[in-house]
Amino acid sequence: MGVDISDLAVRHTITMESLAGKVVAVDAFNIIYQFLSSIRQEDGTPLMDSKGQITAHLSGLFYRNAKILENGIRPIYVFDGKPPLFKKKTTEERIKAKKEAEEKWKRALEEERMADARRFAQATSRLTGEMIEESKKLLNAMGIPVIQAPSEGEAQSAEMVRQGVAYASVSQDYDSLLFGSPLLVRNLSITGRRKVPRQDRYVLVEPEEIILDETLAALGITREQLVMMGLMIGTDFCEGIERVGPKTALKIIKGIKSLDELAVYVKTKYNKEFEADIQEVYDFFMKPPTMKVEKQKFGLVKSDEVRKILIDNHEFSPERIEGTLANIEKSAKEMGTQKRLDEWV
Repeated sequence: MGVDISDLAVRHTITMESLAGKVVAVDAFNIIYQFLSSIRQEDGTPLMDSKGQITAHLSGLFYRNAKILENGIRPIYVFDGKPPLFKKKTTEERIKAKKEAEEKWKRALEEERMADARRFAQATSRLTGEMIEESKKLLNAMGIPVIQAPSEGEAQSAEMVRQGVAYASVSQDYDSLLFGSPLLVRNLSITGRRKVPRQDRYVLVEPEEIILDETLAALGITREQLVMMGLMIGTDFCEGIERVGPKTALKIIKGIKSLDELAVYVKTKYNKEFEADIQEVYDFFMKPPTMKVEKQKFGLVKSDEVRKILIDNHEFSPERIEGTLANIEKSAKEMGTQKRLDEWV
């Protein structure tokens, strides 16, 4: 979920076409969880094949990346590695929340409350090791590079943007900014006409860019202060302080100069203590475990491998798969021709 600073970030609406030719580092887990959550039947049951194997992640990765590739965008998927030890509590809380959501889902189905059932079901999504490996195989078959991060995928993506290997980080979470990504692109995986949850209406979701330096300047703070705001609001690594939202945190942090001062303020004002070691969490955001990544080569789509994974193994519609593969191959040829023409300019 990450830190919520949606009301404070300076956002710019862009188009997918504006990203043509650019390499983007995608937070793989963040995007795949979106697919597992949203690609479901009306009663909340995840998309599956006849053998009961969940296929929502594969469906989302194939069709959404097909659209991304058709627009000339070059994605690199960055997968999470070993989480920091202090993330253990968050992980345990999420497991507990999923179990509670499963019970609510079952009750809603028994009472035929389908809208509620689907909503509760979305909170039960689990990403298994088998799903991760199959996702990597499909991405490789589509010619999309895969990077295994030493720790958090968002941290590695941010480092790749700083290294110049990628133009921007792609994630729905704002933690990318706390990790220091100079540029964050949101909504790339959900662009288009989308139904508003629990409402009978639709909205047009468009990609947006958030420039870190621009947001920091608009708020009048440093990245260090942004991280301290995250500690107060709550992140994947610490719970935050109850009743402190983004605007309150911003107001407080402008008068705070150090972590020790922040801890004293929270204790005095709210009679609370941070449940995590905030120095450890702060250091993790400022200098997370990452590795140097060379510029990645993008391959051609291996159509036979895609067919084996999706059609042979999971019974996807051959007609839809073939049509989408044809579109990807056509776009690749057009991009190749355009690149050769550009060499003469």
